[in-house]
Parts: sequence; C-alpha cells; structure tokens
Amino acid sequence: MDHRSLSLALAASFAAALTISAAPASAQDMSKEKCFGVSLAGKNDCAAGAGTTCAGTSKVDYQGNAWSYVAKGTCTTMKTPKGMGSLAAMKS
Repeated sequence: MDHRSLSLALAASFAAALTISAAPASAQDMSKEKCFGVSLAGKNDCAAGAGTTCAGTSKVDYQGNAWSYVAKGTCTTMKTPKGMGSLAAMKS
C-alpha cells in the first residue's frame, strides 16, 4: 500500500469514527437518567468521587456521589435508608 492509499484509508476511518461518535443517543438512553445515592456498594454505574475509576467503585451503600442509571422520572421518588434519590451528587 503506497502512502496515498494509506492516507485515504486513514482519512476514511477517521471520518467513520466521527460519524459514529456524533450519532444521537438511542431511545433507550433517553429513557434513563443518572440518579445519585441509590446504588449499593460496588454496584454504581459511575462517579464515585476522587480516587475512583468509575463503575463499581462505590464503597458504601447509597453513596451520595455515586450514581446509577434509572428510568427517567423515577430518581427523586426512590426512597433509600439514607433518604431520596437525587439528580445531583450529594454528600455521603
């Protein structure tokens, strides 16, 4: 493969990657929202604070800075032993 063919192939791959990343969220994604303070320890989907890598890193049940995806519109109605779910991070 010469340099021109390689450049064209790389450009096509890059364009395809941009198209995929710019695609709108699926209907399933639009039906979910992040809900803080409702996950059990190690069962969060993401955001568990400094020093964590993300999913599955919450240290305690209902950690206020860890979230899980829940059905849209249900987060703030979810009752836990530490209170209600929240659409924003809470103090743990």
